[in-house]
Amino acid sequence: MTGTANPTDTASDTAFDLASDPASEADPAAAAAAATGAILRDTLSGAHRGVVVDSPPGAGKTTLVVRAARELAATGRPLMVVAQTNAQVDDLVDRLATADPELPVGRLHSSEAQPYDPVLDRHDSVVKSAKVAELAGLDVVVSTAAKWAHVKGAGPWEQAIVDEAYQMRSDALLAVAGLFERALFVGDPGQLDPFSQVGAEQWAGLSYDPSAGAVTTLLAHNPELPVHRLPVSWRLPASAASLVSRAFYPYTPFRSGTRPGERRLEFSVPSDGSCADRVLDEAAASGWGLLELPARHTPRTDPEAVAAVADVVRRLLERGGLAHGERSAEPAPVTADRVAVGTAHRDQAAAVRAALLSSGVTGVTVDTANRLQGREFDVTVVLHPLSGRPDATAFHLETGRLCVLASRHRHACVVVCRAGVTELLDEHPSADPVQLGVTVKFPDGWEANHAVLEHLAEHAVRP
Repeated sequence: MTGTANPTDTASDTAFDLASDPASEADPAAAAAAATGAILRDTLSGAHRGVVVDSPPGAGKTTLVVRAARELAATGRPLMVVAQTNAQVDDLVDRLATADPELPVGRLHSSEAQPYDPVLDRHDSVVKSAKVAELAGLDVVVSTAAKWAHVKGAGPWEQAIVDEAYQMRSDALLAVAGLFERALFVGDPGQLDPFSQVGAEQWAGLSYDPSAGAVTTLLAHNPELPVHRLPVSWRLPASAASLVSRAFYPYTPFRSGTRPGERRLEFSVPSDGSCADRVLDEAAASGWGLLELPARHTPRTDPEAVAAVADVVRRLLERGGLAHGERSAEPAPVTADRVAVGTAHRDQAAAVRAALLSSGVTGVTVDTANRLQGREFDVTVVLHPLSGRPDATAFHLETGRLCVLASRHRHACVVVCRAGVTELLDEHPSADPVQLGVTVKFPDGWEANHAVLEHLAEHAVRP
């Protein structure tokens, strides 16, 4: 993985080691508060021009960004916030304005029709404009990296916050770096790498590789920058945090904010004995379920696997799922908007949507891992990226893809997959060329898949 610990960052490493070891008995809220305090101290009064924050899934990245923005604004420092998508920008602006209705916030947008979420219109403190000059003097201005790259003749801002920094390419960072003097970079190193539509092999290993991740390039040129870590996932239950931490964050372990058994999933309608119901019962009891179909090489939109995914979702809703947790004394119904289906490809997602619609199921989020990044649901159903495949390509073995799919849930995750993936992995060991100067991501997709499949095998249901 990128963004590994910096030996000089003794303060943040100490807080991490004491508070965020999954085996630690430290109070998770206290551990998270200690980590946040160290991050804010380095951001507000540290000697370095940059601070990097690595975060596991559901650790409160946005909460940290909102708090840091408010505290920076309170010091009178002009602040620009950089996010990677318009949806992220709108969410940040909405949360900032909700947390502090008196804080003047600028939403810098494009000149297209409907350039921002209409929900922002309800906040009197939010000023929207396509021209940065019309937002001059506001405490905070928020926009996408692509929009900031076209800003001329403004700034520099004394401080910047780069949200979802691991989704940003280094060329995008270079395009905006001249606009600010200091920056806080917050992101999840386990998510999908930034995407490039053109080949970048000719730059591999070079310090100015434009396709490399922004944080990777930043730390390569500034190894002295402090790297902090948020130690607690408030999204993942105890049943999931240990697996996700071990499989995808071996050098930056984290723990769940809840204890084993603190969250429970139950059904008001008994099982009918079908495979779908049996795997749902297993997931409700353990947090994980594997519906393992017979081994077979299939088309990418495997009709049997798609039907199985749709059947699991349909039965989940028909059985009246109830989610017990720390947020409320009363259980919350698991409605369609609290369920998601994750796939590797868009055509697979389209096939699942069609299957759900034909079953009369609507309102369920069905999308690829790329589009599910950053989102949270009570229950997720995942079509395994390697299910039914004759080969294990770099795309399907990408660590971040499986990490995203396996870390969107608060209560349970059901994986639908054909048997034989373990053998497929053994027949296609990682053989990517070694390139000098390229930061090696660890664990690689081959090892991460083995770790996840080994765990899922304990919770398998077969036809």
